[in-house]
Amino acid sequence: MKLAQRLLLGALLIVSVFMIVAVTLSGRRLRTQLQQLTSAQLAREARLVAQQWRPGIDPDGLADSSGVALGHRVTLVDATGRVLGDSEFDGPALTALQNHNMEARSVGTGTSRRVSPSEGDEELYVAVSASGGKIARVSIGTAELDTIVSRARRDVLLSGFVALVIALALAVVFSRQISKPVTELRDVASAIAAGDLTRRPAFSAPGEIGELATAVQRMAEQLGSRMQALEAEDELLGALVESLNEGVVAVDRQRRVIRINRSGRLLLDAQADTPFSVTLLPRDRTLQEALAEALAGGVVERVETQFGNRTLALTARPLGVGGAVLALFDLTGTRRLETVRRDFVANVSHELKTPLTAIRGFAETLSSELADDPQHAQFAETIRTNAERMQHLIDDLLDLSRIESGGWAPTPTIVDVAAAAVEAIAPYRDEATRRGTSIQVAVDPAATTVRADPVALRQALGNLVENAVRYTPSGGSITIFSRMEARGISVGVRDTGAGIPSDHLPRIFERFYRVDPARSRAAGGTGLGLAIVKHLVEAHGGRVRAESQVGRGTTVSLFFPGS
Repeated sequence: MKLAQRLLLGALLIVSVFMIVAVTLSGRRLRTQLQQLTSAQLAREARLVAQQWRPGIDPDGLADSSGVALGHRVTLVDATGRVLGDSEFDGPALTALQNHNMEARSVGTGTSRRVSPSEGDEELYVAVSASGGKIARVSIGTAELDTIVSRARRDVLLSGFVALVIALALAVVFSRQISKPVTELRDVASAIAAGDLTRRPAFSAPGEIGELATAVQRMAEQLGSRMQALEAEDELLGALVESLNEGVVAVDRQRRVIRINRSGRLLLDAQADTPFSVTLLPRDRTLQEALAEALAGGVVERVETQFGNRTLALTARPLGVGGAVLALFDLTGTRRLETVRRDFVANVSHELKTPLTAIRGFAETLSSELADDPQHAQFAETIRTNAERMQHLIDDLLDLSRIESGGWAPTPTIVDVAAAAVEAIAPYRDEATRRGTSIQVAVDPAATTVRADPVALRQALGNLVENAVRYTPSGGSITIFSRMEARGISVGVRDTGAGIPSDHLPRIFERFYRVDPARSRAAGGTGLGLAIVKHLVEAHGGRVRAESQVGRGTTVSLFFPGS
């Protein structure tokens, strides 16, 4: 039902109810007041007749003359209740009237309303007492009172009908004045909701309707401005996403791909138009698990997977409104270069190992034969020392290439930490003694064994001890320790050496990285020891961690999962 119809029906209902209530109440009140006034008038007339009723006056004649003068029925009754005179009856009819025992004898004045036995209609009686216990009564037919009340009700109904017509006319005008702007505002709001932000209210009105129209206009203007800003931002974001070399895939909470850039389509071989179900993406386990984790609210850091001949790095994060976003980075070129590098390093190392062995042997021979010529002996020793250093470097490169290429896999067993520590210390104990550095083993009673490849553990601890001996000054100490952790055991080496600045710590496990290149080269390091340690531990599924303070020493921990 429309607003104008509701207003008209409301006005009609209100005026109709008001008319019914007014007619009902006014009729009742008018009848009551009219009866009271008539009773008072009849009482005065009865008292007047009672005063004129003196001894010697004919009662019936007095009743007749008084009835003519007053225009009402007058009845005179003696003390016994016998009717002596009545303005409506004479002769035999008078004697036939019944006796009356009126209330006026006891209270002086009486009023009653009843059907008259003699007249046959309802009348209003008022009686007053006269001298000698006599009663003078005046009555009037109630039909006259009912006629007055009926006329009054008719007048009220007529007035109400006129008021109803006027109210309906005003309601029609008022409803049109309200419904027309409201209807226009409705149409404007519907158009704005449908996306037409150019629509505006085409009227101005006073009061609340005008304020509402102004508010709708301002809302449309603000929405238009914000939509333009959002469209510009979305266009910029779309251009940025499309220009990325990394693939970007956005998935909503219904597991539908709602956005994917050109690189993402190329990497995932996805040709369907968005939105489309994630089931159309490659059925790669790593990809699906990362997507499920992100949709569940988790964060998936960089993981690698293989799509055909491509190697991809995946990162997945949840969206605040539900859904997830995947970032894909193509590592195929990088991995290919790393393979070429490993192959090159391995081939070059193999090719250099034989001549370096010969150079080292010849240098040792020359050094012993030229013992009488100190200068030439020094030259030969320098050749031997550098050949030995290069041979160590080549050995480390070969080890690192073998680990990175997958040519070596650990064979974990239960290894005694103390025994492995003693074996790792043995090659460097003399050098530590010469430098004045003490080496000790502190094994936690709760972590006496570790599940690891015994050769790899000894090599990793040996590299750490070698570095600690090389950079710990005289009077310092080196400790091989173990401790129990939440999901495994940590084994490590702690020294009191020079320490490493905090800005260098994240890179010390990179190959050939040196905190102080001149000092490291003078100390004889190859720059590959910590890189080998990291790869050995990660091959076990573990991790390495370094902590250091300049001037207070360094601690390197190797975490091995399991027990």
